[in-house]
Amino acid sequence: MDLKKLVANEIHRHVAEHLSEEQVYGLLEKPKHAEHGDIAFPAFSLAKIFRKAPQMIAQDLAEKIDSPAISKTEPVGPYLNFFLNKEVISAEILKEVVTQKDDYGQSDYGKGQTVPIDMSSPNIAKPMSMGHLRSTVIGNALANIVEKVGYKPVKINHLGDWGTQFGKLIVAYKKWGDVEKVEQDPIAELLKLYVQFHEVAEEQPELEDEARAWFKKLEDGDQEATELWTRFRSESLKEFMTVYDMLDIQFDSFNGEAFYNDKMDEVIALLEEKGVLTQDRGATIVDLEKYNLNPALIKKSDGATLYITRDLAAAIYRKRTYDFALSLYAVGNEQSNHFKQLKAVLKEMGYDWADDMHHIPFGLITQGGKKLSTRKGKVILLEEVLNEA
Repeated sequence: MDLKKLVANEIHRHVAEHLSEEQVYGLLEKPKHAEHGDIAFPAFSLAKIFRKAPQMIAQDLAEKIDSPAISKTEPVGPYLNFFLNKEVISAEILKEVVTQKDDYGQSDYGKGQTVPIDMSSPNIAKPMSMGHLRSTVIGNALANIVEKVGYKPVKINHLGDWGTQFGKLIVAYKKWGDVEKVEQDPIAELLKLYVQFHEVAEEQPELEDEARAWFKKLEDGDQEATELWTRFRSESLKEFMTVYDMLDIQFDSFNGEAFYNDKMDEVIALLEEKGVLTQDRGATIVDLEKYNLNPALIKKSDGATLYITRDLAAAIYRKRTYDFALSLYAVGNEQSNHFKQLKAVLKEMGYDWADDMHHIPFGLITQGGKKLSTRKGKVILLEEVLNEA
């Protein structure tokens, strides 16, 4: 039910000689505060026609409006505020739902334009925790909504499948891993090894250097490192699919962080070409002071790229690939600053389509008031929660 149309029709009955119903509809506004009603009509446009002050026109119209769907009207200065009759409107909407069934709410508003949705995105070689549930189901709900109104959603599982964590895992696997146990129950065993690495590294910090060295090998395409990473990724996806099947959620893409490895150089080149990079104590940054944001760190002093560099590559890739109308990120609230920086850097590069990117944040799940932590072994397994539910 189009509530604005209902109000426009009621006003039009009294101003039909001067304004079309479409013109009235176009003038209607949603008040900023709920106490000012559900819909407001500004009477300025009728002032010249009626040769009256807008305040008087609003007053006159208020006395003429009579509809069971409108519980009351209230003139406030040049505005006429409409309060809808919730009981009547609710009954009408429920009738529409019952009659139209699955077609209720369907529209072609999106005109078939594409909307990529970044959602779920667990880290490979770790089990899916309760913390991944919100991004997964919120992203899926958004996909259902945008599809309902005529867009084409693209559900992207932006896997956490790159970074020093894999150097840590390779070190742990080579030092303490039992091949047979890992083959029998890959993710549970890999989680144990990951936790063990962090426990031992507190006493033996040199393990961190070994982990960085193995990740460097992985980045350079070392055969052993690549084979282990590929196996960890493959086993993780199998385990994730068990959970996704339970939730009845499918994806259109599993392009994770690793997918953008060969796209980073172009991003750096584009940033240089646009003249937005500066050096700060050996690191490469984009100054975002005019956006009231901290500088975006694009490259560390050792030349390593960061999350934001990958997300820049991902945003540019998605715009080129999908030519999106909107790009949505169902990601936790703790990443809000990251997404503000991401959009600001893209704006600095001259990409106005950055305004079509939207972060949909949500809060943290905590246990005993503390954040869940895979590295400390504090994790609530999503599959177990679903089974129990």
